[in-house]
This record gives sequence, structure tokens and C-alpha cells, in this order.
Amino acid sequence: MSNNIPVREIFYQREEQYLSKYAFLCRNTRGRDIPIKECDNRTEFQRDRDRIIHCKSFRRLMHKTQVFFFPNDEHYRNRLTHTLEVTQIARIISRALMLNEDLTEAAGLGHDLGHTPFGHTGEAVMQECYSPDFTHYKQSLRVVEKLENDGKGLNLTWEVRDAILNHSGKNLASTLEGVIIKYADRIAYINHDIDDSIRAGVIKNDDIPKEISDVLGTTHSGRINTMVSSLIEASTNSPEISMTPEVGAAMENLREFLFENVYHNPKAKTGEDKAKDLLKYLFDYFMKYPEKMPELYYNNTKYESTERCVCDYICGMTDRYAIDIYKELFIPSAWIGPIL
Repeated sequence: MSNNIPVREIFYQREEQYLSKYAFLCRNTRGRDIPIKECDNRTEFQRDRDRIIHCKSFRRLMHKTQVFFFPNDEHYRNRLTHTLEVTQIARIISRALMLNEDLTEAAGLGHDLGHTPFGHTGEAVMQECYSPDFTHYKQSLRVVEKLENDGKGLNLTWEVRDAILNHSGKNLASTLEGVIIKYADRIAYINHDIDDSIRAGVIKNDDIPKEISDVLGTTHSGRINTMVSSLIEASTNSPEISMTPEVGAAMENLREFLFENVYHNPKAKTGEDKAKDLLKYLFDYFMKYPEKMPELYYNNTKYESTERCVCDYICGMTDRYAIDIYKELFIPSAWIGPIL
């Protein structure tokens, strides 16, 4: 840059000049647990985004269940495509509200890094085997703070970690950008789960109650646009993130419809009991033989409970890796290969 001004400073000046007075400016970050030298070409939130997309946990999301177990059709969502949809919706909202897109993007990409294999079924198993207080969002924070990067963590900024921790549950993030992730997550999964459920033959589009469709629309893109537009309308020039009452109520009714007709529908949960049993067997095995875990997790048993470390190991597994480990531990190889 001319006059030896780092590109980073240009970005900071743009934020101060153009973003909403309610936006969180990168210059005001609380920083990282371990201070590092600033990058000339990126803001701290841009660096967080890059650290997340290059980490192993992010890549593993590709092979983790969203809703449907072991789909034959490759067009069903997985945890990675869900993450990308959440992030894109969040960026659209953040840009429209003149908030900090870089903070929003980093938080969106990192929000599910700690999700268990087999979706929320795996989360329920960890609540049973490890702790009733286990949640995937707390585990996501643990991944970025402690488990990633060979146990060093990603050393992300406080604001990104705060948004990851508070993207689900009752608490709200400390920044509006973080709160957007909570809304974008819900908008994304409600709509892509409808799409996948129709593809699977679990529901038909016409099954959605008319009073909901009259408000939100009758198509995948139409519903998303209605929800996003509602949020932007209600939140513009506001110190809070919210939706217009009519759309917000319709979205909540649609979510309840999904719980009744999809998430608790046996047709959508084919294989759920098997997935639960598989994870329970793995948990019990590694509790008995913690030395069989990879070095990182076994070494952590010197400082934390074995239950905690086994939970960490299993949460980091992909669906297929968990299945492969189960086969290796519990099924004789002769039973898997061809019978001559």
C-alpha cells in the first residue's frame, strides 16, 4: 500500500466509516488468549475465518450427519453444507444491516465444529454417557480452544468464540453479529430439513399447514427470503436482532411442525437406534481401554477425567470413522470380507 499503510488499517478505516453504529469493529476486539503479531493484510476476524476453514474439524464436517442417516442420494445435506448455508444466510443479513461481515462469517463457519457424529443423536448419547450438560455448542468452543491444532487450539478472538458458544440454547452472543448466527442457523436448518424431508418422501410440500405457507411462502427459496427479509426489516437501525412478529410466529410454528413430522418421525430416523448403540459401545470400550485412543486424547487423561477425553475423541469422529472403528473393534474381519 502507498505510504506504507497496512491493508489491515484500510479495512479498519472502512469499518469505522461505513458500518452501522451497532456493528462490532474489529479494532475493538478483546483479542486472543495468546497475543500474536497482527497481520498486515487481514483483520483479526478474517484471520479467524482462515484458521477455521483450514482446520481438520472443519473438513470432517463433510462426513457428519445433518438429519438423515446414511443417505444414498448425495444431495442430502451434511454438517458441512449446513455450515455453509448458515454462513451465507448470516452474511446476507449482516451486510444488509451494515454489521461486521468478517465477524459474522468466522462465527458461522465455526459454529458447529464440535458437533457429534450422527447429528443430534450423537449429542444425546454424549448426554447419557458423559454428562447431561453436554451440548454441541459447548463442544465447539472446546474444539477451538483446546482440541484443534494438536491440542494447541485455534487461538481465536474472544468475539468469535462468544458467538460459537451462544449460537444455540437460551443465551445470546455479546455482539449483534453473534446473535445473527443463532437466527441464521434456525433459518437454514428449518428450510433445508424441509427440502431433504421432501426428497426422502417423509413429507410433501403440501403437508405444511396453509396458515404457515400463506405467511412464509410455498417454496424453499421463498421461505428463506421471507425470513431473511423479516429479520432485516425488524433489525435495521436497531440495537437488537429480531424478526417481525407475524413471520417470527410462523417460523416457530413451522419449526414445531418439523419436530412433529420429521425429527420425531421413525421414517426419518431409520438407523438411529443402531447409531446410538454403536456410539455407546465405543464410549464403553475407550473408557475401559483409554490407551487405545489417539495420543492427544490419551495424553489429556493425565489432566482431565477419562470420561471427558473419551467424549472429545468420539465427538471428533465422522460417521464413517465411527463405523470403521466399531467394525475394527467388535466385528471379526472374516465376517466383513467375502465368504468363499
